[in-house]
Amino acid sequence: MRSHEVDYEIFGDDIQVVEVELDPGETVIAEAGAMNYMEDGIEFEAKLGDGSEPEQGFFGKVFSAGKRALTGESLFMTHFTNHGQGKKRVAFAAPYPGKIVALDLPKIGGTLVCQKDAFLCAALGTTVSIEFQKRLGVGFFGGEGFILQRLSGDGKAFIHAGGTIIKKRLNGETLRVDTGCLVAFTEGINYDIERAGNLKSMVFGGEGLFLANLSGTGTVLLQSLPFSRLADRIFQSAPSAGGSSKGEGSVLGGLGNLFGD
Repeated sequence: MRSHEVDYEIFGDDIQVVEVELDPGETVIAEAGAMNYMEDGIEFEAKLGDGSEPEQGFFGKVFSAGKRALTGESLFMTHFTNHGQGKKRVAFAAPYPGKIVALDLPKIGGTLVCQKDAFLCAALGTTVSIEFQKRLGVGFFGGEGFILQRLSGDGKAFIHAGGTIIKKRLNGETLRVDTGCLVAFTEGINYDIERAGNLKSMVFGGEGLFLANLSGTGTVLLQSLPFSRLADRIFQSAPSAGGSSKGEGSVLGGLGNLFGD
């Protein structure tokens, strides 16, 4: 199935929104809960699967949706279709601060492998499936388990990540990154893991026990602030979690709590 040809515009800087413009009859698919707003004339429906194979039977759709559930995502995807007159817009945003990247899949080889929560939305016709990591080491220590998401098709897709997104082009080179900082990579990139230095570095270095080893020829997308890192820092700073209750930048911040706000 050929993907629908959608136009788009991205707004914002650190907490971005993407507006997708649909001609009458065009559809965009998205993860459940990603929609921000939509214009009159656009209708949405939750469906099993991504709709890339309309001839697929019920059990085929259930099997496809079940594979998506292995990544921790919903069985259903939401399909937004313009049933009105003229062009209409629908907007989507990520659930945490970061950047949205627009991908023209044919220009990157038609396929992108990404972390399981990176996918935001895509033109109807894009296949959203799973990518199994066959190596036990990658599965246990790679940060995303055995399963990543695979986006393929001939249209536009949108992914999101935390902080700033950095694009690296590898030409037979090797890049080692924190496993949580990896967002996506194109075909031609081999993904493996390795120890983060010697035993002392692994335990006291603060960089985790393992690093992702990316090699080959293709494009790699990295994020500067993985959501897990942000969540850990917030949890550590919360007084109820045993974190410091000291005010930022003040040695007297803790004393302030004795006298209220």
